[in-house]
Amino acid sequence: MAALKVGVQIQPPDTTVAHMRDTWRAADEMGADSIWVWDHFYPLFTDPNGTHFEGWTLLSTMAADTSRAMLGTLVTGNSYRNPALLADMARTLDHVSDGRLYLGVGSGWFERDYTEYGYEFGTAGSRLRQLETDLGRMRSRLAKLHPGPVGRLPILIGGSGEKVTLRLVAEHADAWNTFGPPDNFARLNRVLDRWCEKVGRDPGEIERTVAIESDDTDDISRYVEAGADHVIVMIAQPFDLAPLRSLLDQRDRLAD
Repeated sequence: MAALKVGVQIQPPDTTVAHMRDTWRAADEMGADSIWVWDHFYPLFTDPNGTHFEGWTLLSTMAADTSRAMLGTLVTGNSYRNPALLADMARTLDHVSDGRLYLGVGSGWFERDYTEYGYEFGTAGSRLRQLETDLGRMRSRLAKLHPGPVGRLPILIGGSGEKVTLRLVAEHADAWNTFGPPDNFARLNRVLDRWCEKVGRDPGEIERTVAIESDDTDDISRYVEAGADHVIVMIAQPFDLAPLRSLLDQRDRLAD
């Protein structure tokens, strides 16, 4: 079994760029295996008119500010950018970060992002169909870019849809992310294994990542037993890194 990885998602509402930069630098120094932002244009859980910043611009700053952790968006709304351009953006940031980038994508769901920025919201089905088409376009563009990525540049798909999303993970992804609690993650993990069997994919090729709340970090072994390779704690302003420290300590004990 590969060593467990742990990471942190630093959420951008109700804060400043300076505070986020201080936080991801600190997380990198602490030894986080991964650091993430999200890809929304407005706050999700707080004042809908509160302060907010765009994810890929933040990610570019993070790539230059850090030197150890893998980086990514958890996850990019596929409909927001041309997929060939997105692949090029990811390849470029892979160079900035010396090969530390994930290309995290999902079909999108937050309607306000679409309507206020002029994107067609469509339906869950139409967004998934677009994602399926665009995953191929991303792979094609990555193969054509010169120079290519520095690192592996794994494609991570985020989502929990059992009929389509997890099939797309089995067919296209190097990594997959969904959410806790452990019983939810374990059940979806089994569904993904079944999709891998159906499409002829080795399930061990797909890194299993799970995003958890900051008050759910006391016993990481519950997620390991559920099949997690990589546990990511989500934190918001004021960016208390104690939950990350707890995960790092547990990771290191498991490795002993």
